[in-house]
Amino acid sequence: MQVAAWLFDETAHAGLEHLDPAYVDAYDQKSAYDPSRDVARLRNLGLDGSSLVDLGCGTGLLAVAAAPFCRRVVAVDVSAPMLEVLEARIRQRGITNVECVRAGFLTYAHRGAPADFVCSRHALHHLPDFWKAMALVRLAAVLRSGGVFWMRDIMYSCDPLETGRVIENWLNGASGRRDIGWTRAELETHVRSEYSTFTWLLESMLERAGLAIREREFSDSRIYAAYTCVRAP
Repeated sequence: MQVAAWLFDETAHAGLEHLDPAYVDAYDQKSAYDPSRDVARLRNLGLDGSSLVDLGCGTGLLAVAAAPFCRRVVAVDVSAPMLEVLEARIRQRGITNVECVRAGFLTYAHRGAPADFVCSRHALHHLPDFWKAMALVRLAAVLRSGGVFWMRDIMYSCDPLETGRVIENWLNGASGRRDIGWTRAELETHVRSEYSTFTWLLESMLERAGLAIREREFSDSRIYAAYTCVRAP
């Protein structure tokens, strides 16, 4: 696939640690992510028997957990080491309906019928806002009319004047150990050099992309948010 020279390089901005096999090997323990709640949420939205595209799938915990309930799962990530972990997991479990694709939000080329579901968990923050808007338009095009987009990410549900206090409160709860969570230094790096945005900015992007917001969820910390959206006809 030919890529325009002006396109944002998602691999270069994925974070070096996500491209490091040693870091990736310990990623699941560090993140302590249990996908069961998110799978239950997707099933309540009608996932069973559907097709799902997981953009920014990482090591594929959500994709693998959703696979028994799906006709087809496409797991997409820019990190080769992340996909290698997922591919090994698929082989070990004998899963036959999960496809791994090395690509990003801006380069994924969907094949086959439009997807019933697209999800993205803690991945869109790797894109600056201009490219987030472009990515949301592209992923909306992957969905069938009436299809569901669900996402969760680090997003600030506060006013800019409150941001310092909100972020400091978050940083004060950081892990003291790198192997079982994210330390204050790691979270500071995220705030400083990655591209988490305000929820009120993201909502405008979702609506402009033709994704009607059906549900919003904001964490008590005002740092995390989740959206359930439906592609307009």
